[in-house]
Amino acid sequence: MNHMETEKYLQNATIRPISASDNPFIGEIIKNNLKKFHLDIPGTAYFDPELDCLSEYYNASPGKRAYFIAVDGHDVIIGGVGVAEFTTFNNCAEIQKLYLTDVAQGKGMGKRLMQTAENFARKAGYRLLYLETHTNLEKAIRLYEKIGFYKIDKPKSALHSAMNRFYVKEL
Repeated sequence: MNHMETEKYLQNATIRPISASDNPFIGEIIKNNLKKFHLDIPGTAYFDPELDCLSEYYNASPGKRAYFIAVDGHDVIIGGVGVAEFTTFNNCAEIQKLYLTDVAQGKGMGKRLMQTAENFARKAGYRLLYLETHTNLEKAIRLYEKIGFYKIDKPKSALHSAMNRFYVKEL
């Protein structure tokens, strides 16, 4: 598929809530990305116990948590992003597990997923967003900074010990 075909293919992409049948596909996308960036190590999402059953985790607390799946024009999963409560800060949600397939990267899909996550967080009553990332994920960091996240010191409650960059954004 050439660049023009890829662009057209992704123009028809849609974002929807996760379902149980999505679990193995989004789990594989997340694991492949972490492997590619040498982050298939303890202290990353690679070893999260809920990674193979994301729909159950996010759907267990509707109104507070959500996971959104991006699908291309052929209904193939190309990425996703999660939002869940983060109690370290008042009225705060954490952006979790934003990952895309290689074909979807660099085409605006990450930004669309982040907008969807932010809209959910606002409607859920959150006033602050938090996220953890790693310096190996340069494209993600550029996106976060471009859409208004700013770097903070590592919170004591950071879940993933291998992550080394921490951000917040006011809603």
